[in-house]
Amino acid sequence: MKRVLNNRFVAILFLLCTLNVAYAEEFSAKVIGVIDGDTVLILRDNMPIKVRLAEIDAPEKAQAFGEESKQSLAELVLNKQVRVDSQAIDDYGRLVALIKVDELNVNYEQVQRGMAWASSRSNRGKTLLVLQNGAIEAKRGLWAQIDPIPPRKWRKTHAVSRPQYAVKNNTCGSKRYCSQMNSCDEANFYLSHCNVKSLDKNNDGVPCESLCRAKK
Repeated sequence: MKRVLNNRFVAILFLLCTLNVAYAEEFSAKVIGVIDGDTVLILRDNMPIKVRLAEIDAPEKAQAFGEESKQSLAELVLNKQVRVDSQAIDDYGRLVALIKVDELNVNYEQVQRGMAWASSRSNRGKTLLVLQNGAIEAKRGLWAQIDPIPPRKWRKTHAVSRPQYAVKNNTCGSKRYCSQMNSCDEANFYLSHCNVKSLDKNNDGVPCESLCRAKK
């Protein structure tokens, strides 16, 4: 019995290590969409994947400088081949990663331009804080405002809810058609993480045109 338990423990440990390796990898991909100042849509092996830029937090789209932050990121990466250094999967089902265009660290560049905050949970806090302090001193981007509100604080006072389809273990439901989708984010989740190809009939990486094209 003890040997069986040990074998099961080893198998579980191996599975966990395999999952961590899957999340922690580097690969090249093309950016086919920019959702906001810290989130993009990439195409890898003909599969669209939503990527959240690690260790930074950009203004929400409804927040001051939200649109400017999105445009800044689009200028840096849209329709370009990038290097993705994946770190994890977040609670929304997005890949969390560092992104580079050639040797330019895009995550860092957004902070340096004053288009995003350095995350308080960053593993590279010192470097990002130096870049952020430089942006503050130069009053670049959002730092031109008198009292900019961090996105995490702004979200607490505004109705920014977590998508219900991704709350519990990022479980894929039974939805298969655009008529069943409540938002473009939900359609992207089902396409990129549940491989529901019926949502992207023309194979352009954008699901449910009536929802997602209108959103752009």
